[in-house]
Amino acid sequence: MNPLSKRNSDGGGRPRQGSFPRPGRCDRKGGAFFSLTSVAVALLAGCAVGPNFKKPAAPDVCGYTSPPLASTSGATNVAGGEAQRFLSGDDIPGEWWSLFHSKALNDLIERSLKANPSLKAAQAALAVAREGVLAQNGAYYPSVAGGFSAARQKTSSNLSPTPNSGALYFNLYTPQVNVSYAPDVFGLNRRTVESLKAQAEQARFALAATHITLSANVALAAIQEASLREQIAATQKLMAINTNLLGILRNQFAKGYVGRMEVAAQESQLAQVAATLPPLRKQLAQQRDLLAALSGGFPSQGPGEEFELSSLQLPRELPLSLPSQLVGQRPDVRQAEENLRAASAQIGIAVANRLPNLTLSADAGTMALAAGQMFAGGAGFWTLAGGVTQPIFQGGALLHKERAAKAAYVEAAEQYRGAVLTAFQNVADTLNALEQDADALGAAVVARDAARTTLDLARQQWQSGYANYLALLNAEQTYQQAVINLVQAQVNRYADTAALFQALGGGWWHRTDLTAN
Repeated sequence: MNPLSKRNSDGGGRPRQGSFPRPGRCDRKGGAFFSLTSVAVALLAGCAVGPNFKKPAAPDVCGYTSPPLASTSGATNVAGGEAQRFLSGDDIPGEWWSLFHSKALNDLIERSLKANPSLKAAQAALAVAREGVLAQNGAYYPSVAGGFSAARQKTSSNLSPTPNSGALYFNLYTPQVNVSYAPDVFGLNRRTVESLKAQAEQARFALAATHITLSANVALAAIQEASLREQIAATQKLMAINTNLLGILRNQFAKGYVGRMEVAAQESQLAQVAATLPPLRKQLAQQRDLLAALSGGFPSQGPGEEFELSSLQLPRELPLSLPSQLVGQRPDVRQAEENLRAASAQIGIAVANRLPNLTLSADAGTMALAAGQMFAGGAGFWTLAGGVTQPIFQGGALLHKERAAKAAYVEAAEQYRGAVLTAFQNVADTLNALEQDADALGAAVVARDAARTTLDLARQQWQSGYANYLALLNAEQTYQQAVINLVQAQVNRYADTAALFQALGGGWWHRTDLTAN
């Protein structure tokens, strides 16, 4: 990925001559001065100095994990327990969230994509970058300006009179048109436009990244809300169980069958369970506030949708892009690529700034002493001019700017490589998480069922007098933790499924609002 390989550098890490692609006869020859003949040849050739950007090749890898994953395990009789199959090479839909088959989720995400301020800001940033490209394109054309001046003047009597009439006092009217043009001999403007186009593409991919992040955040917030509702419901059931047990114990205490210690222990247990409820409700309120903000509303205007795990369907078939496709689908990788393109163009800009600059200009107009004579015969004037400016001595500034541009290219190349590695890591981490999530859910179901059986047996033995209250209390605590663990295991599967779509690029290339040029 790094065109400045070690064999193209000197001992100090500075690129040797020839480290970058050379654009032909428009390169500098080492001398400080250029003849008019060489300038004319360069003008006709229309070359652009600096390296021509080459798109980095996709990594030569055949999979994300070792060994590759084909499917996950499943669990029965529980929401989100379906086995998932990875479809290698399948494309990701632009509205991947629809695979959860939740109309409420679809409506909320679509509303967020229309009203979220961060997304609107990214759209405006893209418009700014594109207008910058169009503005720079204007340098390809001549600049035409018109002017008019009117003045009242007096000439010193000690000098020759300015007008033919010999009058010391006179009016002067001057309308004129000026045309100037700077031929792009060495490609300075072309490289500048190339750099700005790369920056505009960075803004476009930043918009795609914002789009993907927003949709994923809304989906994850909805899943988290469903999780909190499940945990609150489970906690309320546990409170009902503990309240019932406390009533039984107090009745038995009144009859002398149990001591005060058992009653106090159950009161403590009920208080502990009740203490877990306010934090869950606080988190639920915060998730509602988050969903309101993501969808472009205020907390008091929270979304009307409410989410439960039973309203979400876990996708059973997950499209998995090929590794060779990932670098073209991840917006962050594409941003890094365009940053590399811009850095390449900056080298050409730095080189062109050290070469001669040719300017052509023409000026035509009239000059008269009376407004009615401005377009009379003989009042016109014109000027044609051309000039060449060659930097001779700048204290080494231009040379060091060129070296800095080359170093920035190396930096951008390594940043691109880092973005690619991070992209593959994200996908691999998510695939491994999905595999482990499925196993964890299966184990959580077994643990929940076993804890419920133990609790039922402990309650029956306690009511029959074959077990003491502490055994029932321990069974109840175990069941409580097993229920919470199961809910968290369910949520992990939904959340990591959404994370996989985000890691693979989110299907932005199927949305016309993100692909339009």
